[in-house]
Parts: sequence; structure tokens; C-alpha cells
Amino acid sequence: MTHRRLALYVAGINFLLLGPLAAIALSLDPFPGPSGLIWLMGWRRVQVLGGAMLMANGAGILTDAVPARQRGMALGINQIAGIAGQFIGLLLGGLLAAWDWRAVFWVNVPIGVVGTLWSYRSLREIATTRRARIDWAGNITFALGAGLLLAAITHGIQPYGGHSTGWTSPWVIAGLASGAALLVMFCVIETKIAEPMFRMSLFKIRAFAAGNAASLLGSTARGGLQFMLVIWLAGIWLPLHGYNFAVTPLWAGIYMLPLTTGFLLAGPISGYLSDRYGPRPFATAGLLVAAAAFCGLMLLPVDFPFWVFALLIFGNGIGSGLFASPNTSAIMSSVPAHHRGSASGMRSTFQNSGMALSIGIFFSLMIVGLATTLPRALAAGLHAQGVPLATANQVSHLPPVSTVFAALLGYNPVQHLLGPSGVLATLPAHNVAVLTGTQFFPHLISGPFHHGLIIVFTAAALMSLVGASVSLLRGGQFYYDAPEAAGAAGPRPRGTATPSAIRAPNGSSPRSPSHRGAPGRGGQPLPADTEM
Repeated sequence: MTHRRLALYVAGINFLLLGPLAAIALSLDPFPGPSGLIWLMGWRRVQVLGGAMLMANGAGILTDAVPARQRGMALGINQIAGIAGQFIGLLLGGLLAAWDWRAVFWVNVPIGVVGTLWSYRSLREIATTRRARIDWAGNITFALGAGLLLAAITHGIQPYGGHSTGWTSPWVIAGLASGAALLVMFCVIETKIAEPMFRMSLFKIRAFAAGNAASLLGSTARGGLQFMLVIWLAGIWLPLHGYNFAVTPLWAGIYMLPLTTGFLLAGPISGYLSDRYGPRPFATAGLLVAAAAFCGLMLLPVDFPFWVFALLIFGNGIGSGLFASPNTSAIMSSVPAHHRGSASGMRSTFQNSGMALSIGIFFSLMIVGLATTLPRALAAGLHAQGVPLATANQVSHLPPVSTVFAALLGYNPVQHLLGPSGVLATLPAHNVAVLTGTQFFPHLISGPFHHGLIIVFTAAALMSLVGASVSLLRGGQFYYDAPEAAGAAGPRPRGTATPSAIRAPNGSSPRSPSHRGAPGRGGQPLPADTEM
């Protein structure tokens, strides 16, 4: 079985066939407590594995199927489908969870079955394929290295030894160090073997390297935004406006609709324009618009006018949409056709790595900000409502991460904090009503939370600005076409004349055989310079 067909086959089987089976297993969780959590995490890994295979191949399939001058538009439409699916899933998941949490997994079954039938009926292999060996050494070192890093980041945002975060934990430090060492080993391995999982030689292509670096910075800046906005809305703004904590996660998703709308509108438009005028101005402008939106969010009060908030997150969505499809099109068009599968996987890895990093970075920044101001405010507020001073001091020094996640998941934070002590049962009804109402906690946390928001959004704005600077370095618009019949491969500048009798497999025109790039590893030609 050829390399590309194998990737598509595995992606379809794992995601579209094993996905429904995993969904059924998730809904039938037979264990309570921690054992049930392990069951859920195990089967979710099956779904994630298939989803990763699908994401890694999607951009490559579109790049092969669509002519070069229409790739930006095609990727923009694909972007609409993905974002629309996420938003529909958010709303549908919230509605189904209110009925039965198992229904959230059941809905995957018919979607997976229909997707399976459609993919096997409609998808056809059109790219030039070849046999390839599995890079076992690269796969193992990358999986172990990335896994250790992600596990360390996850534990890093949890409290340890009296600290608000766990970054001083020996296990976290060891995980970060060993994960980084394995990834360095992975990079060395990939330069030594003939058929690597990550083709490091592709980074010699400036458009590919700059596009992926900008994608990493942009996704890191954007990834934590949604979590911060959900906490802001669910934990403070919505309760202040009369919403019960139990329904705030669903309504937070609805109130974030302007962010999704901006993304949906800008994606295909920027893709179409980038096909005509090149990706660099639109991708760079998108990150600059996102940075401006982050700065605007820093200036908002905690209890903001919604129309201002909606306008700012709409602008952030516009910026993200302006960046995404031109940047993906530029990355995928800059590599030889026979390396597009690898390039698509590398692009997806950088993008998702940024999302994972953002969780650790932004949550740590938020928690550190809360830890400096929240304990004093929380202790004073609880004691003023009759909570004994010793209990108030004890509760106020609990890790802020528990309070943050309580608000994120729709639990009443004060009930979450005071419930184990039983103190609520000893207080007058009026004080209990105040403590567990929708006004006490939002007013209490608004000052410390805003302090944390400024730290987080400052970091996001700086990442976006650095990403915009990197995006400027990608060079002008070009396409790297490598038709087998022409016997040549290399970067083709915009407007270069090509033999009309020879057509590339992807529908774009190949460049003249005389224009060759510098040879890459394994005899594959790569461009020495891509600046137009």
C-alpha cells in the first residue's frame, strides 16, 4: 500500500470507524471515581489518535486536489466547515449534557457512520504516491518526548508543596528536561535516516519555516484566549447579570459567538484574496489585528458593556481568520508535491503544540496573578459574611486553580470552597444566600482576576506581534510544483512561464526544468532561497 493511501486509510479507519466504537465505550463507563476517569481518558485517546490522523492529512488532500491559484479559497472553506462544526458541537454538547452526559458521546455514532460511508464512497487518491517505511525511531522518540512535555505542563498548572503551581516539582522539572532531551534526539534522528517522519530539510524553505513559526506563535496566543474568555464570562460576567452558575458554561459559548463569526467571515475572504495578491500581507495583518484585539480586551473593565466585548472578540476572530487560510496555503504550496503529506503533518503538529503550550502558559500566568491578590480579598470577604476567621484563612489559601476550574465547569465556587468544611450549615440563611448567590463571588474575584487577565493578554499580544514579524519573513508568493513528467522540481516565482503541454498532478502549472533548487536529503531538490 502506498504512503499517501495508507495515511488516508488509517485516518478513515481510526477516526470514522473506531470513533463511534470509542464513543459507545465512553458512554458506558462502568467505573466510579478515579477509575472511571481513567476509562474516559483511555477511550478519548483512541478518538484523539484518529482525529490527529485526519487533521494531519486534511491540508495535504486539499492541496493535491485544488489548483494552486485556488488553494487559499479552498482552505478557507475548509476552515469554515471546521469552525462551524466546533460551534455546533459546543451548543449541541451543552444541550445534550443538560439531559444526560452520555448523550454527548452518543451523537458521535451516527456522524461517524455517515462519515465513514461518505469517505469511502467519495475520496479518491489523485496524488503521486510511493512506498515508504515507517520511521519507528522518530515516531517513538517524538511520542515519548511530546508526551512527557505535555504531562509536565499539565502537572505544572497544579499546586505543589505549598506553591500555587507545580513548576518547582521534581517530577515536572524531570518531565520537561527529559521531554526536551528526547525531542532534541528526535531532531537529530530525523536528519540521519532516509525516510523521516519530520523532513527537517523542509525548513530550508523559508516560506515553510516562517509559516510554521508564525503558526506556532499565533496558535499559542489564540489557544488560551477561549479558556480565559469562558472563565471571564462563566465565573464573573454572566453571574453578575443574573445567570445561575450551573448554566454559565453553555451561555458563555453562546456569548462568544462573535469570535466564531469573525473567524468564519474572514477565512474564505482572506483565502480568496491571498490567491490573487499573495499570503504575506493577509497573514501578517491577521496577527496584527489579533494583537490589537488583545490590547483592547486589556482595557475592558471586568463588568463590561457587551457590545464592546463582542466587537473586540469579533475583531480577534477576524484576525485569526485572516491569518489561518493564507498561512496554511503558503506552507503547503511551498513544498514539493511528494512531501505534502509530511508537511501537512508538521504544520498540524506546530499548530496543535501551540494550543497545548498556551494552556500551560496562560493558566500558569493567570494562577500566579490570582495567587498574589486573591487570598487576602477572599479571606476578608468570607469573614465579613460570618465565616470563622480560621476557616476563611484556610479556604483563602487553597490553590486558585480549584476556584478557576470550578467556575469553568459551572460549579458554584463558594459552595465548592466551603462545602467540605460544613460551615455553610452553621451560618444564618441570609449569609448563606449572599455567599452562594450570583453576586458575591464575581465581585470578590473581579479585582484579582482582572490583574491576571492583564498578564495573560499582554503575553498574547506580544506573541501575536512576534508572529507578525516572523510572517513578514516568508517572502513573496510562490508555488513549488514537482511534476514527474517534467523531471524537475523547484520553487516557481509568480508569473514564471511554463510549458503549457505539461500539467502538474495538482492542477497547477509546473515550472521549467532548468529552474532547480538545491538538493535536499535523499536527492530531493529543495530551494535555496524563496524570496521573490
